[in-house]
Amino acid sequence: QVQVTESGGRLVQAGGSLRLSCAASGRTLAMYVIGWFRQAPGKDREFLAAITWSEGRSAIEDFVKGRFTISRDNAKNTVYLQMNSLKPEDTAVYYCAVKPRGSTRADFGSWGPGTQVTVSS
Repeated sequence: QVQVTESGGRLVQAGGSLRLSCAASGRTLAMYVIGWFRQAPGKDREFLAAITWSEGRSAIEDFVKGRFTISRDNAKNTVYLQMNSLKPEDTAVYYCAVKPRGSTRADFGSWGPGTQVTVSS
């Protein structure tokens, strides 16, 4: 089983940048996809981006494309979410999760505790 822990969230001014980290441990990650999600108060959790551990192929949602990027560092067993040009509406708890390759988005699990990002106007 894979465990993940997020870090890097903090208070930042609008227009600023943050890099969130998702540290993974446990089983070998070669057959997994790591994803980033967020949940704002009173809203459903939404998918942001995902990356395959082995090839580093990534996908990112259109509504954050151009501002957010996802990457991984195999040596550190860590996936990053680089967030630029942050807006107050990006305020949320950010989570990472894992799913086996070839499974659906609904199969993401092993959720981390989340990291709070607050963007002030």
